[in-house]
Amino acid sequence: MHSERFITGQKMLQQVDGQGGDGVVKSLQDIAPDFARYLIEFPFGDIYSRPGMNLRDREIATVAALTALGNAAPQLKVHLAAALNVGLTQEEIVEVIMQMAVYAGFPAALNGLFAAKEVFAANPKE
Repeated sequence: MHSERFITGQKMLQQVDGQGGDGVVKSLQDIAPDFARYLIEFPFGDIYSRPGMNLRDREIATVAALTALGNAAPQLKVHLAAALNVGLTQEEIVEVIMQMAVYAGFPAALNGLFAAKEVFAANPKE
């Protein structure tokens, strides 16, 4: 039986990431099932489901943070797709990533732009 945090987190994960989030969770089942559960409960069950910020703005913050880290390309790609899923345009995402050049440097922004290029190719504009 799953906790309320887990159930809330699963619903939020589906709303934000769709199939992308499910893939990440499933990829952990054979090596770290508890970590997969933590990924659902804490970020999505506790944080994403909080009032005070909509999903679109949460994904702007997430894309900015992952871009600034410069070493999280797989996670950035999942959240770039999530950003599109919750209503950001490709142009808005590019602007968020370009803004990170000022604070995280050109290499981090370049890596972010190349990740976005891959995600956009897989999710063409309608």
